[in-house]
Amino acid sequence: MVQKGIEAQRLAVPDNYRNWKKWGPYLADRQWGTVREDYSEYGHAWDFINHEKARSNAYRWGEEGIAGFCDSREILCLAPAFWNGKDPILKERLYGLTNNQGNHGEDVKELYYHQESTPTHSYCKFLYKYPQNEFPYEELIKKNQRSREEPEYELLDSAIFKDNAYFDCYIEYAKADVNDILMKITVINRGKKPANIHVLPHLWFRNFWKHNNRFSRPAITSSGSNSVESRSTRNGRYYLYHQGGKQLFCENETNNKKIYDSENETPFVKDGINDRVVNRKRKTVNQDKTGSKFAVWHKLRLRPGQEKSIKVRLSKKKVLKPWEDFDDIVNQRQRECQEFYNETLQSHLPVAHKHIAQRAFSGLLWTKQFYYYDVYKWLFGGPGELKPYRSNPRNFSWQHLTNRHVISMPDKWEYPWYAAWDLAFHTAAFAEIDPYFAKEQLLLVLRESYMHPNGQIPAYEWNFSDVNPPVHSWAVWTVYEKEKKLKGKGDFKFLEKAFQKLMVNFTWWVNQKDKHGTDLFEGGFLGLDNIGVFDRNHMPPGITRMQQADATSWMAMFTINMLRMSLELAEENDAYEEAAAKFFRHFLNIAWAMHHIGQKDISLWDDKDNFYYDVVEMSSGTSHRLKVRSLVGIIPMFAVEVIHKDLFKNLKEFNARVAKIVLTRPDLASLISRIEEMNENGNYLFAIMRGFRLEHLLKRLLDENEFLSDYGIRSLSKYHKENPYVFDHHGHHTISYESGESRSNMFGGNSNWRGPIWMPLNYMIVQSLRKYYTFYGPTYVYEFPTGSGKKLNLNQIANEITQRLVRLFERNEEGKYQYHSSDPLHLYTKDPHFKDEHLFYEFFDGDSGKGLGASHQTGWTALIANLIMEMEENE
Repeated sequence: MVQKGIEAQRLAVPDNYRNWKKWGPYLADRQWGTVREDYSEYGHAWDFINHEKARSNAYRWGEEGIAGFCDSREILCLAPAFWNGKDPILKERLYGLTNNQGNHGEDVKELYYHQESTPTHSYCKFLYKYPQNEFPYEELIKKNQRSREEPEYELLDSAIFKDNAYFDCYIEYAKADVNDILMKITVINRGKKPANIHVLPHLWFRNFWKHNNRFSRPAITSSGSNSVESRSTRNGRYYLYHQGGKQLFCENETNNKKIYDSENETPFVKDGINDRVVNRKRKTVNQDKTGSKFAVWHKLRLRPGQEKSIKVRLSKKKVLKPWEDFDDIVNQRQRECQEFYNETLQSHLPVAHKHIAQRAFSGLLWTKQFYYYDVYKWLFGGPGELKPYRSNPRNFSWQHLTNRHVISMPDKWEYPWYAAWDLAFHTAAFAEIDPYFAKEQLLLVLRESYMHPNGQIPAYEWNFSDVNPPVHSWAVWTVYEKEKKLKGKGDFKFLEKAFQKLMVNFTWWVNQKDKHGTDLFEGGFLGLDNIGVFDRNHMPPGITRMQQADATSWMAMFTINMLRMSLELAEENDAYEEAAAKFFRHFLNIAWAMHHIGQKDISLWDDKDNFYYDVVEMSSGTSHRLKVRSLVGIIPMFAVEVIHKDLFKNLKEFNARVAKIVLTRPDLASLISRIEEMNENGNYLFAIMRGFRLEHLLKRLLDENEFLSDYGIRSLSKYHKENPYVFDHHGHHTISYESGESRSNMFGGNSNWRGPIWMPLNYMIVQSLRKYYTFYGPTYVYEFPTGSGKKLNLNQIANEITQRLVRLFERNEEGKYQYHSSDPLHLYTKDPHFKDEHLFYEFFDGDSGKGLGASHQTGWTALIANLIMEMEENE
């Protein structure tokens, strides 16, 4: 639906980071335990700065907070803190377990929800549930010292929310103008007894002066009993207004005495406000009322059900009457937020589906983060600094990499760093609400300061050299098409920019991952972590090479995406016909290679099993298929594109090249589905999978005893529950169906591709089925589910799978959303203040639909909104 309202007008303003996107929820949920803050000798990132040290350590590369807001360079930060009078520390940051503490890896142990956000963050709303009794920090650590066979011990498994003894803390932001930020914190006592809570809105500077002698330390200084003024050479003056409360000041400087047992550079260090409030130490805050970190201390006592609001206003200009229009602005921005989603989401969508989609998009917007990491300075120190000592420096070959941008994160607590293939999926969702940001993100990682000079796209900070699936081209084309559909015209300039850089990335793949020049590709784990029978990054001795069905299929998809882009570009510039011919030939070569491997000419397709498998080549010269029925064998479906005849009409050079290839190598052309046949609508089908292979693959995909779950498509066939696959070679390697959390520590053990449902791959399956339907039409029908006798066309099957995925977010017979665990107090079933709150998990149990992994991964799980919208369009 075309967006025409005030929010759409704000989005269209050029140079938006100087305008309506200048301020946003760009603060990390967790800065501690990250690679960029790790200056340890042996790269122990989780331990160098842990949660305990976080309140006392001034960070080098970023900041964190609960529902934090900051400018797009994170110079000045705004966030609340809370204290119930019983915790040993202020609640300034979200708590969670490290990778070593959790039985299934790192995991946040808090309850919070991203409720609303517009794309420009003109209005944002966040809910944090804060217990009234002492937070069970130690209990969470001890109870999670359990085997991988058991589920994680969560906050709701404790008794901390018994008798509703908690506060609902709503944090709202509304912009009166680009540099006029209104913050409203509303606290409600949900308990049965009166309770005390301390609310401390914080304003502070990121410590940018410590490591850059061009800048002096900025200051926030009291300018009255209800106002302060911040001054910095980097952003000038800002004025913060508050209603009552006690002003507290310290410096955003490390407490060296506490952490390193050395002298402090200032008597008023980072944890000074914490120590003043919690430990009643008056000397830890500056009585002269100045510092680079400030808080206003409100003490509230609330009766059961009572609510109170704390208001703060931060403005670039002085505001004579800061509260006169405060409520009107907040209410107006909230109305505009709802108007935006009313415009974006189809009016005939069910109310429950609108709610899911709006929360998904809002969560996606809340997980933006200012990400700063200059690898060269991290490795060698900045000007005038000593080189940090590391025995085996991480990311040493990425010294050109300088990240200093607002980037979409997978999950700002569990994964507070960008991941290349996650980001590609994020942009597909962003394209529905903010195509400007989607395009910006895609071009960002293709910049010379991100992409390696050899053409590799950086993976993620733990190891930028890891290999993620090459889905960037798919994302570029998806975003281009969505915007073209929305506006009636595609952004040709964006497409051309991206295409040029993707050519470099494609060359890297060909040179680095097809070292034998046979058009068969490797890549290791490729984002699918433990999906292999062994770690595909470290194969057993005696295996000289693995021909990966997924790597090769991803490259076939990359190739067809590049072909489609080059054809689009050739409409404006016939020079791109050369590129189109090149990628057409690449596509044919990959299709041929998938069926001619090694001395025995083995195919990745097994005619007996009717499935694609990885093939390993042994040092003896023999080749073997690894007969694991997983998503690896489904990914060839993704290499599909439907192209209308009109696109070829004026491409004389391309047509001549194609005709010559087909004439001289008919054996190649015969491997591709129907490239010489049009359907009745004038469409050609370009696909790795010919019709009969698609039909056989669908039999497995749509079999409820294999891939088809009540809640989507599983990552591993349930066949392997009773029939584990065993590979005996230099050890006993086995893989079996595991519907939920991983039972191994492979790749950290915090994700599992051996059975659960993953939203991004399900989205690509649905997209591919719709493309096949565009060519085959309604007369081609398949059994759904397999063995049921019920026949559906491919579009109907895509809708059926979508409905199963949406079922994850719908209420079950207990009255709670299907993905919720069974909490002892049944809060998500019965409590009106819990039951409507959505979480967006990283993946879902293949049998029960229970949410697993990161709980706020609205990065790629926001694709549920796309699925809902596209299902309605294709009904």
